[in-house]
Formats: sequence, structure tokens, C-alpha cells
Amino acid sequence: MFDILDILGTMAFAVSGALTAMNKKLDPFGVLIIAFVTSVGGGTLRDILIGRTPVGWMQNLNYVYVILAGYFLAVIFRKKLDRFRTSMFLFDTIGLGVFTLIGLEKGLEKGLEPPICIALGTMTACFGGVIRDILCNEIPVIFRKEIYATICIIGGVFFFLLKKLNIHEDVLYLATSVLIISIRLMAVIFKWSLPPMERN
Repeated sequence: MFDILDILGTMAFAVSGALTAMNKKLDPFGVLIIAFVTSVGGGTLRDILIGRTPVGWMQNLNYVYVILAGYFLAVIFRKKLDRFRTSMFLFDTIGLGVFTLIGLEKGLEKGLEPPICIALGTMTACFGGVIRDILCNEIPVIFRKEIYATICIIGGVFFFLLKKLNIHEDVLYLATSVLIISIRLMAVIFKWSLPPMERN
């Protein structure tokens, strides 16, 4: 189930990146690059920081195939995907929860302290979108509008609180994922966001 959710999240991020690139009127190669970095940019940065090389997607070609499938799906059905915007949002939200957990686990495998693991989880889930927005000449969405990163941090803190209680690993993963997904859904429904900071 974890692998299936990982694949769904990867494909959702690829489609999201491709649609963003097409809105910017990039050429087909540019759209593919944006789809790719949106999907694996965060995980690539995480792996480089913790010295895990070759990085994850280079060791598992399934990620490349999933991203290519997401790319072609976005290109072929771009005019119809608006009908499935809710479904894509749900996959994107699932990806947020799953990628946060993957980042946390990679940090734990390296024996890193909880705050660093939380940072890695947040990076894994969010920084593909940051790279996408920078390449598309936009201020990254997570810095000005959405509370993506804040949700990942909350999920990471919750994960380590449950871990201290010696909760079973499966329950730990499930509870953390449900919390992240639930907060993300509520944030969109109720339009939660952090207030902008302005110079006086």
C-alpha cells in the first residue's frame, strides 16, 4: 500500500508540474523537465544532503516510467484534466503525506536527530514544488500562499511524539499520514494560510 501511494503521489506531482509548465507555454522538453523535477526534486535534494548516492530515482527506473506516464497523461488530456482536478488534488495530498514519511524514514536510517528528520521530510514533500515554481519564474507557492511546509512539520512532530509512545510502526505511519492529509484538506476547504510579513 505504501508503494502504491508513493506511485500515485509521484504521478500526481508529475501531472501538476506538467500542467504548470504548459500554462507557462514551455516547449515539450521543458514540460517534461518541469514534470520530472516536481516529482523527484525534493527527494533528490534530500538524498544528496544525506550522502545517499546514486539518488533514489536513479536506482529504481519505476519512478522514471511513472513520471513519463504522468507527463503523457497531462499532455494528451490537458483540456480534460480540469474535470479531474479534485482527484488530482487528492493524489497530490496523498503524495504530501507519503513523501513526508519517506523523508522522515531516510533521516532515521542515517541516525539523524528528530529536527533534522523533520526537515528532510518537509524537503522531500515540498521542494519539488519549490524547484518547479523557481524554474517557471514564480515565487514558490509554499512561501506565499499554501501551508504545505507547515503541515509537513506538524506531521513530523506528531510522528516523533507517537514514536516515543512505542506505537506499532504500521499505526505510526497510518496516523501520521491521516493527520497530514486531514490538515491539508481542511486548509484548502477553510482557506487557511499564514499571514504575509510586511515592512513597516
